[in-house]
Amino acid sequence: MRVFIALLSTLLLSGCLTTDPLSGKNDPKSPWWDLGFTEPNYMEVWVEDSAVEDINGKLFRRTGGGTAAGGQPEDNRESARGWTGFGVGGKSVIGADLPKRIFVRWQSVVEPQTYRVWIDIPEEARQIMRRATDRRCPQTPKQTASYMASVNLGLAPGGIVQVWVRDECRHPVKVARVQAEIEPLGPHQGKSNGHYYPQSENSKRYIEKYGIPYGSW
Repeated sequence: MRVFIALLSTLLLSGCLTTDPLSGKNDPKSPWWDLGFTEPNYMEVWVEDSAVEDINGKLFRRTGGGTAAGGQPEDNRESARGWTGFGVGGKSVIGADLPKRIFVRWQSVVEPQTYRVWIDIPEEARQIMRRATDRRCPQTPKQTASYMASVNLGLAPGGIVQVWVRDECRHPVKVARVQAEIEPLGPHQGKSNGHYYPQSENSKRYIEKYGIPYGSW
């Protein structure tokens, strides 16, 4: 009798697992994750280099660079304070397991200044990344789970870096905020005679009018 009850319990549990409407186990997914960069409105940056050390201790170099996602809303108001969101695009870190830490070196073009930092990624972030592709959003259970997990680094004047990951409902979750150090070699590792990536005219006009809102990020 006990064997029968145990078998019945196992079958019932298996049935519950296979009919879980939020399971994304069989949904299509990428084996990799995305790394992206964001700047506050008008606070233009140029990412010189980045690297990732994954949870297995493997180092991946040149994992992304160039311009960052950001906005320049021409509505004649101050809009650079705080974060208004971040871009959805990024670059896949091919071959990497989930991140243990991430390096970034970038130019804050509007200051101008060059910064660098290694960012420790907390376990909480990795749990959210796993869940994003393993589970469907409770609000939209008929939609497949996220195809790819992501990490986004917000880069702000003063060397502030904020880190977000997306949860199973594709909402950004802040998981870290760090202070970078100044790169002593300057822009382009001292190979550009001190020249920075060019700042756009829109950004120049905005800063002439409103300045750089240090302390708002």
